[in-house]
Amino acid sequence: MNCILLPAANFSNDTAQIIALPQITHVTDVLVAAVGEPLKIGQIGGHLGTAIIDDIKPDRIQLREVTLRMPPPPKLDLTVVLALPRPKVLRRLIMDMTALGVRDIILINSYRTQKSYWQSPMLARLDEFVLEGLQQGVDTIMPRISLQKRFKPFVEDELARLMTDRAIVAHPYGAQSLAQYLKKQYLKNQRLQNQSVSTLPSLVCIGAEGGWIDYEIELLASQGCEAVHIGPRILRTEAAVNALLGQWLL
Repeated sequence: MNCILLPAANFSNDTAQIIALPQITHVTDVLVAAVGEPLKIGQIGGHLGTAIIDDIKPDRIQLREVTLRMPPPPKLDLTVVLALPRPKVLRRLIMDMTALGVRDIILINSYRTQKSYWQSPMLARLDEFVLEGLQQGVDTIMPRISLQKRFKPFVEDELARLMTDRAIVAHPYGAQSLAQYLKKQYLKNQRLQNQSVSTLPSLVCIGAEGGWIDYEIELLASQGCEAVHIGPRILRTEAAVNALLGQWLL
């Protein structure tokens, strides 16, 4: 944790309380913080700031001199449509995408998504994984997360309205690389003398292990998603997600 995030109910005037056991353990065992020392904190959905540890007990940490004046970093202008991955991978992906600042995350069914994944108890813990990602990325604003269990109706009826500025689909067998796609957009912006427009799309679709099947690629393409690859290597989903989304941080 690079900051401790607390719900609004834990604040009162210039004081606050930490009552979640994982956060208490982090403060006492990882940070080895003592009474009188400062902590980086934030209010979920609000601002970031600092506080002084006033008292430490096994079930709570009392804070004083709470100041929350720093706004959270801006979200990426990005929606990620992700084929629901294996449950053990889901936690890492939600944490990473949250820490990177993704604004909207849509978990979708795909041909290679096993039906059992939708019954995983991990789906009931998404808020927990988001909190971990926010504390890692020093952010306070949760991404919007939605679940879409029907691929075809979602793509045909809802995907187009989510594209505020172009879309790509990650596909290792695509005809163009991401670098080629970005260069093409850059040259287009130059011709139009519109350098204020980003070369990056506002929506990216990423498959689970094994990627998308041809039918899914074709259906996404019919809605305006251009297929791109990021090189000759076949990557695990979490590696592909971080390699792709890192472009938005550069």
